[in-house]
Amino acid sequence: MKLTKMSHACVRLEKDGRTLVLDPGMFTEEDAAVGADAVLVTHEHPDHFDEARLRAALEANPAAEIWTLRSVAEQVAAAFPGRVHTVGHGDTFTAAGFDVQVHGELHAVIHPDIPRVTNVGYLVDGGKVFHPGDALTVPDHPVETLMLPVMAPWSKISEVIDYVREVKPRRAYDIHDALLTDLARPVYDRQIGALGGADHQRLAPGGTAEV
Repeated sequence: MKLTKMSHACVRLEKDGRTLVLDPGMFTEEDAAVGADAVLVTHEHPDHFDEARLRAALEANPAAEIWTLRSVAEQVAAAFPGRVHTVGHGDTFTAAGFDVQVHGELHAVIHPDIPRVTNVGYLVDGGKVFHPGDALTVPDHPVETLMLPVMAPWSKISEVIDYVREVKPRRAYDIHDALLTDLARPVYDRQIGALGGADHQRLAPGGTAEV
């Protein structure tokens, strides 16, 4: 399949003429989900879930559908009856021809005083791609391509490195990188690449790879 990295946490996957988009949030291009046959959203935070971007996708393609957890589904289901599906940990489904397994339940801890929201990760096509959202979830299935949340208010680089080691993917591509400055990127590239134990790569927004 073809993987296109959009800004921040958003990824487009294309296979057999169909398109699956994950997490088109407010830091992502306004048209990031336009042309999608299906959209997956990991959780309710606005850098992952932006209603305007979802509306653009579903209005551009009347057959497009959304799969997401309850906290997001409740906000958009009324506007798109029959097109919004609620999922949780352990669920499996097919979206736009992609087989998807749901892993995880909670967002990573930002601070003990901040309540944790729900968060799910999506394992696509038997482990070809795993997008964990905002959590360091380790699926009980081999992962070929890990979409790696490289920099966030809830993480530090040692945790990112250990996450790559635990998942053991063939390759890891950075996501959740809108807050990472160009000045710091070489530090993250060098340390994750040297210590993670996987092929670590970074795509600029709009960059593509075959996975």
